[in-house]
Amino acid sequence: MSTMREPVSVTAELLRSWGLPDPGESKKDRGDVVVVGGSRRTPGGVMLAGEAALRVGAGRLAVLAPGSIDAQLGAVLPEAAIFALPDDPTDPVEGPPRDQLAAADAVLFGPGFDDAEETLATLVAVAEAHPRCLVLDAWGLGVLPRAERSALPERLVLTPNREELTLLREAGSDSESDGSDGESDGSDGDELADVVEVARRYGAVVTCYGTVADPTGHVWRVPDGGPGLGTSGSGDVLSGAIAGFAARGLDLARAAVWGTWVHARAGERLTERLGLGFLARELAPELALAVREVS
Repeated sequence: MSTMREPVSVTAELLRSWGLPDPGESKKDRGDVVVVGGSRRTPGGVMLAGEAALRVGAGRLAVLAPGSIDAQLGAVLPEAAIFALPDDPTDPVEGPPRDQLAAADAVLFGPGFDDAEETLATLVAVAEAHPRCLVLDAWGLGVLPRAERSALPERLVLTPNREELTLLREAGSDSESDGSDGESDGSDGDELADVVEVARRYGAVVTCYGTVADPTGHVWRVPDGGPGLGTSGSGDVLSGAIAGFAARGLDLARAAVWGTWVHARAGERLTERLGLGFLARELAPELALAVREVS
């Protein structure tokens, strides 16, 4: 079992010391991101996540979405290549979509899905394409306890909110002895311990409300960015930013720290100008400015 280390406070100075990969001379040098998600009820999640990935510097974007919305996405997200998922989610992903998944530097799965069984079947189909790196968000996290961890990529990032963190923490707790009773009293210390435990259990990097942990017990704390980040679609922007940094070549822990920090800083910037009521779609342009503040 990993041992939790003393949390490291994340500042602009720390990120500056880490640096970012050289952007190179073309979009091919900055990495490919594929976002998998969307539904007729919630098509906007993939748009927010995809734009966020590009705003932090990823070079190319593709979106895999249900056929019921792929045409609309092409019209509102002109920067992306758009592919339709199989009509039957239990069917394998074949042809150009599978090639995109296999070749991508980072695959983000989950934004906008709204059916648990279809999400689980699609996750299995996407995993069969053997993506190099997988970031799970939203419904992708909800079905994770039912998926075989060995079937997923070794390089895995989880972006739960507090409710999803509890679900992941409690899943399987009856069958695993980890020295706790599976319950939390909601304190910051318990939440930090829960993030570390979920990272250990799933062999993943985990970020939740400013706490980032890797499977070995390393922990980072990021300023929370203010209450304005608690708005619909904000999590899609966060997960897209992390996928973008991962695609650029950062190791997963640093990609999660960078993504969490610029997401929080974007929230601070908007709060300074607008107050509480900003929209998630306004966060994405601020990501690029937050990165510029550091670099």
